[in-house]
Amino acid sequence: MPRNTGTYESISVAGEIVRAFVPYALPPKRPALAISGDLADRLRAAESSLARLEAAGRMVPSLDRFVYAFVRREAVISSQIEGTQASLADLLAAEAAASSGAPAGDVEEICNYLDALNLALAQLRTPKGLPLSTRLLNETHRRLLSGVRGRDKSPGAVRRSQNWIGGTRPGNARFVPPPPYRVPELLSELDSFLHAESALPPLVRAGLVHVLFETIHPYLDSNGRVGRLLIALCLESWGLLSEPLLYLSHYFKTHRREYYDRLEAVRTEGDWEGWLNYFLEGVAVVADEAVAMIGALFAQVEHDRHRYLQSERATVVGARLFEHLPRHPVVTIKSVTDICATTKPTAAKAVESLCGAGILAETSGRRRDRVFSYAAYMDLLQVGTEVGGQGSRS
Repeated sequence: MPRNTGTYESISVAGEIVRAFVPYALPPKRPALAISGDLADRLRAAESSLARLEAAGRMVPSLDRFVYAFVRREAVISSQIEGTQASLADLLAAEAAASSGAPAGDVEEICNYLDALNLALAQLRTPKGLPLSTRLLNETHRRLLSGVRGRDKSPGAVRRSQNWIGGTRPGNARFVPPPPYRVPELLSELDSFLHAESALPPLVRAGLVHVLFETIHPYLDSNGRVGRLLIALCLESWGLLSEPLLYLSHYFKTHRREYYDRLEAVRTEGDWEGWLNYFLEGVAVVADEAVAMIGALFAQVEHDRHRYLQSERATVVGARLFEHLPRHPVVTIKSVTDICATTKPTAAKAVESLCGAGILAETSGRRRDRVFSYAAYMDLLQVGTEVGGQGSRS
């Protein structure tokens, strides 16, 4: 028998009568969520994969390099889902103060996502910072939309008008979230679940929280990015990972159709178990991919360090620059002068030596203001960040 996960309210929007969905508070009831059988197996697999990722993070030196890379991959992919047409290379070029072919506004949106994520993590890690809560999400949303597309959509404020998902109007929408006057109450219930003691495993709770947030759809814009970011904040706040190394945007992007179908099945059939099977499989897959990527990136750096130091072209500043490349895999001569605190001629010589050793490659094709990339490292890092089709902002 299907589980009832909410009620419908008939509301008038732009002269149309539509049915808006109002979800029940978590956890699921009637019947209660049963973690058994296949779902229990998926949970154990996801927890094991997450433990391997935590162990991998603790074993490698200079973990901050990998956190730097993973956070930027997430910012790019999550923003691409919402329709931005900028790649990881575009973001890194912008951070090196180099131009790229991507729209400047799209790159700025990704930079905002980075700022928003860093703001939220800093709040969670500060004794007097905001806890995991809708207040924290509001501040994150405010930073996300600062000065970019959506800045006219009440950044940081819960919506006061009706929104919808899919379709050209509420009457033909794929989904109509709760009426605006119900949103504060629903967010209060979400806060209660975030802070309450629960017998449910934290990974399961994170999966439930994501669905409820996306169902409430509390903002006029960028609910998707905040909802995906919320998963990472749950992992951080509940101590599942000591560093932010796991993000599900790539999995959701790759399996986008199933993602929407699973959310819809929760709302229409109460199929929380189906959603959690999908979600937990995603956690396991992405955690295992992250472990493999950490190993591959570490091995690449070790191999290239040895190769460069054995090269006749190696210079002292070149060796110093090499150690910065995992955090700055795209550079210009100007950025190298800043990174290595050296002169322009010395920076140019260091870059030339790394190009001669086959570690850096010129990627802009220009004679002036040239851009150089740590090609082998970028090839590993860019998997899944290629620019795809337009997404849907909501």
